[in-house]
This record gives sequence, structure tokens and C-alpha cells, in this order.
Amino acid sequence: MALFSSIGKWFEDRAGLGEAAMPVLDHPVPRRTASWWYTFGSATLALFVLQIATGICLAFVYVPSADEAYKSLLHLNYEAPFGWYLRAVHFWGSNAMVAVMTLHMIQVFLWGAHKYPRELTWIVGVFLFLCTLGMAFTGQLMRWDQDAYWGLGIGASIAARTPFVGQSVVHLILGGPIIAGGTLSRVFTAHVFLIPGILIALVGLHLWLVLRLGVNEWPMPGRLVDRQTYRLRYMEEIHRDGVPFVPDVVRKDMVSMAVAVLLVLACAAIFGPFGPHGVPDPTIIDTAPKPDFYFLALFALFALLPPWTETALLLIGPPLAIALLLAVPFLAGTGEKSWKRRPVAVLGVILIVLTVTTLAGLGVMVPWSPVMDAWSGLPTPVEYVHGRTALELQGALVVQNKQCRNCHSLGGYGGRRGPALDDVATRQTRDQLIRQVIQGGGNMPAYGKNLSPAEVNALVAFLETLRPAKARAAQPVVDPRPPAPR
Repeated sequence: MALFSSIGKWFEDRAGLGEAAMPVLDHPVPRRTASWWYTFGSATLALFVLQIATGICLAFVYVPSADEAYKSLLHLNYEAPFGWYLRAVHFWGSNAMVAVMTLHMIQVFLWGAHKYPRELTWIVGVFLFLCTLGMAFTGQLMRWDQDAYWGLGIGASIAARTPFVGQSVVHLILGGPIIAGGTLSRVFTAHVFLIPGILIALVGLHLWLVLRLGVNEWPMPGRLVDRQTYRLRYMEEIHRDGVPFVPDVVRKDMVSMAVAVLLVLACAAIFGPFGPHGVPDPTIIDTAPKPDFYFLALFALFALLPPWTETALLLIGPPLAIALLLAVPFLAGTGEKSWKRRPVAVLGVILIVLTVTTLAGLGVMVPWSPVMDAWSGLPTPVEYVHGRTALELQGALVVQNKQCRNCHSLGGYGGRRGPALDDVATRQTRDQLIRQVIQGGGNMPAYGKNLSPAEVNALVAFLETLRPAKARAAQPVVDPRPPAPR
């Protein structure tokens, strides 16, 4: 013990870490704030540390390659010792982190901790919540199964609707015009390096603000927040009736952190890991990808609303919700803190929680899928079907029903992952079109298993009509050399 004491004294004399930590350990907290209601933040921090630890372990095995990612997850599930449990802990830790952080934000709002002078603390917390959702979403994509592939496709289609910069955003997300190996590399980089780095920086800033401005006092009814008198009154309270963070407050925090981690470990042992579910196949468009629980409400909302509302809802809804969250401390930065005297705030929280949970329940119980073809399943423009035969019209329906315009534009509308179809008949002959559709090639997957011969015949018949009025159709290449003598 004397040796360890000497080593500790030597290290402290050089580093001074204990001296630097003392103000943090001794900072006073209002006595009534040492409550179980104030432990959600500490539980979230413990879950974040758990995610970092399990994520580092998974990164030793996970291969961020389009060909190997799915196989590496199967290896973890069935071959690596305790690999399934490690994946399960990471998955349930992600879910728990989103859930506990949501409870923390609700508690902060109802207890008035967003009011003066803690506006910046609330704003940083909102960005922490958004980054946590980003971590959860990219983590789902890294399963690289059928749900992940089409979830990424839906996310790309959402980004593509952004005015002016939509295509640039899609290229930034996907690493090119299509979902490919570079896409998974970018998702891996965002999930392992970019978003965690931002989260660590925001957590540090959040904790600094809590230490600098103090932990929010218990919201007593009738005690109004006034910009001129609040700080002085708060300092008087913690000097008169404050307790040190260690050991008075930290006990409950440690219990809360332990309970959160133990619940995650128990859920991982009981329910196991989630997925992967099926090798990603871009040719199977009649699929119903479902997100994890934190996006189920949005999933069900898209499934229930008519397709024509999608773009407006996507471009206006989320940005408006984020803007309102950020504006909360400025719209209600003073006045009453206690939820008992803020009926509008309480009713607003109840309404939001009931709406989100109801939609999430609908997303779980029914086999609905969001109608995400509002832009890719548009009817073929009239000028491309006027005067066409019955077979060619059937091909136009195949283009619409199979959502070919996810990747190809027609009449200036549609995706840009593949070449425009307006003049496809000038570039490829009938045989080449049939081969391209059935076997794929370049960036296009093979659709031979997902289209019947009749559908292929109708589709190619329609594609053969797509050329400018005076343009010549593509001709087979004739070998100019004479045939070899027999």
C-alpha cells in the first residue's frame, strides 16, 4: 500500500489530475436536486460509454465492404465466441440510449431547466439528441441487409427532394449516384468516426455548461425565473442549502447508471441480437423495410398519408420540428418553472407522446410500407404514350409500376443514377435492351428473376419507342470482315 501511495503521489505531483477534478467533485448542488428525477442524464452518459466500448470490439471483426459486411455479421452471430452477445449489447444499448435521452429531454422541459440561463445547455442537448438518432440510423444501415439497403434508398430519396442541392446531398451520402461499396464505407466512417467525435465534443460542452451554470433547482410552484434576479437567488440557495456532488448526488447517479447498463445486458441475453435479415437485393422492389423503433412513428406516418403529401411533409416537417425545439428556451425562457403551473407545456408533451407512441404501435402491428414512389412512380408523360400499341402501353406501365424512374429520368423527371431513357433506343438495339434488363451490367442490377418474360417483352417494346422524332434507332453492329472460309 505504501508503494501504491508513493506512485499515486508521484503521478499526482506531475499531472495534477486530482487537483483539477476537485472543483467538479465538490461543486454544490441544491439539496432537492439530489433526486432520482435528475439521473437520466447520467444514465445516458453510461449507455454512451457502453456503446463506445462495444463498438470498438465489433470494429475488430466487422468488415465495411459491400461483399463482406453481411458475412461478418453472420460470423459474429454464429461463429465468433460471444459475438452474438456483443452485437446484442450494442443493439439494445442503442435503443436504450435513445429512450433514456428522450425521457431526459422530457424531464428537462417539464422541470423548466431550459429556461434562463440554461438556454445553450438545452440547445446542445437537442444536437446531442439529433446526433444520437444519426448514430442509431447509421448503425441500422451497417447491418447491410434488405431493411438496411432499402432504408438507405428511402433516405436517399428523401435527400434528393431537397431543392437546389438534392442531388449533391445524395452524392455526398452515397459516395456516388448509386448505392454501392463506397456507400457502406461512408456509412461506416460516419458511424465510427464522424458522429461519435461530434457526440464526444457535445457531451464535453454539455457537462461544462452544467458545471458552469449549476444543476437546475427543484421547480417550486410560484418561483418565477427573472433575468435580473435569478442568478443571485440561485447562488444564495446553493450556499444556504446546497450539498456537494460527491458523495451526496453521485450515489443516485451511480445506481441509475448501473440499472441502465444491467437492463441492457439482460435484454441482450434474453432477446439476442437483431438481424441481419436477408442479403440486400436491389431488384426486389416489392419490399417492406421497417426501421428500428425510434423511426417507426415516421414510418407509419408515411404509410398512412397519401403519396402527394410526402415531399411537403419531408421538407417542412422535420426542419420545423427541429427549429421549434431549438427555439423553446427563447419562446419560454422566463416565468414559471414548475410543470404544475404550466398546463400548456404538460398537454403539449402528452399530445406529442401519445401521437408518437400510437404511430409507432401502428408501425409495429401492421404490414404497411411507406409509399415512397411519389416521385419515382409518376405516370409516364402523355407524349411518350400517345399513339403507342397495346404492348408498348403495357411496357409504359412496367416502367411506372417497377419504379424504373428511381434511377432513370423520363421527360426530365426521375432519378439520375442511370442514364436518361428519353433516347435509349438510339443507344441500344432490341437485343441489347433485353440483355441489359435481364442480365444487368454497369451500375444496373439484373432483373431477370423479378420480371416475367411478358413484362420484359412489353418493357423492351416501349423502350424501343424512346428516341427523338428524327433520330435513327440503334443498329446492330455488322462485322465488316468477310466470313472465314470453311
